[in-house]
Amino acid sequence: MEKEKVEYFKNLLLSELNRLLTDAEITISSMGDGKENFPDPTDRAALETNRNLDIRIREREHKLIGKIKEAIKRIEDESFGICELCGEEISYDRLKARPVTTLCIDCKKRQENREKKLGI
Repeated sequence: MEKEKVEYFKNLLLSELNRLLTDAEITISSMGDGKENFPDPTDRAALETNRNLDIRIREREHKLIGKIKEAIKRIEDESFGICELCGEEISYDRLKARPVTTLCIDCKKRQENREKKLGI
């Protein structure tokens, strides 16, 4: 892959990583100490529901953070953009849509079809 494209993806990944880390910090600081006093049980339930949703979102983002860090490592070791299964170059369009991907579109389709057949 051309050096300019690799640099583009590195900057994109670092930017997304910083955004996710900042969002996580904001979520943690906004949760408070959990000692809010709500006279109305409905208000308390709404707060708990919102907190649970925030936590689930942050858990998913935590997984994405790991994938971003792995993609950055692949950039550093010059294996970024190479399919882990077939060894072919992953298309620029696919990487642009999902920069953390490790599989080309053909291998990903085969994997998904296999999982669908096995019910995974």
